[in-house]
Amino acid sequence: MDLWFSEKQTNNVKFSIRVDKQLYSGQSEFQRIDVFESPEFGKFLTLDGYMMFTEKDEFIYHEMITHIPMAVHPHVENILVIGAGDGGVVRELTRYEEIKRIDLVEIDEMVVEVCKEYFPHTACGLEDERVHIFYEDGLKFIRRCKEEYDLIIVDSTDPFGPGEGLFTREFYGNCYKALKEDGIMVNQHESPFYEEDALACQRAHRNITESFPISRIYQAHIPTYPSGHWLFGFASKKYHPLRDLDEKRWNERGIKTHYYTTTLHKGAFYLPAYVEELLKDVEK
Repeated sequence: MDLWFSEKQTNNVKFSIRVDKQLYSGQSEFQRIDVFESPEFGKFLTLDGYMMFTEKDEFIYHEMITHIPMAVHPHVENILVIGAGDGGVVRELTRYEEIKRIDLVEIDEMVVEVCKEYFPHTACGLEDERVHIFYEDGLKFIRRCKEEYDLIIVDSTDPFGPGEGLFTREFYGNCYKALKEDGIMVNQHESPFYEEDALACQRAHRNITESFPISRIYQAHIPTYPSGHWLFGFASKKYHPLRDLDEKRWNERGIKTHYYTTTLHKGAFYLPAYVEELLKDVEK
């Protein structure tokens, strides 16, 4: 008998992956956590029935949300990561020797423990001595911060459930206050393809543009995410993601990647016409 995991992406669309077996199922205080093993994508994590990442394509998301700002900001030492309990963002950040401190705020400790056990390749950076984990609500944590961070990475779940508050105007305003005078914030911005997701993109982008003087959208292709077309947000107090990209400095680091390149960096900010149309009325 074939076993399949299916995620409802719209009322008319489901995405399905054949699975060999279910490795874990648990209910935390916040959400249901499941780990499956599949022949095509390897092991993958779902939260409340929604795909978070797979072993086969997680590198795309984690590289694009991390290396884009690191190639632009000239001097990153202190970083705040909100969400990202799987450890993928932290893994990429720990490859930079100049970073002094990474504060990870994750509301659900069970997610971290499950990923340490079942996804050691993704979670390996969590043991780095520069990483400090806080198990609390990112909304409450950010309110206490003022001009502390060079970079904030918001690796939230979708804009409902535990992650809903991480797409609000109040939250982005607090991120602005928590950044130093030349700080950058990067966030996952959902898919622009399906109507409901596109509206969420518009709302989030509008809220960000009201807080940050520089706000741009960039894209990546992630096969297991809704429609495969995924957006990220780049917001900054000072640096422009293209004009301030320092290709020579980043490439001299010698960081080996599987998706990100500084050439791709530039291309990622050139969006399809339908996405430009979606965002034009909410941009400054």
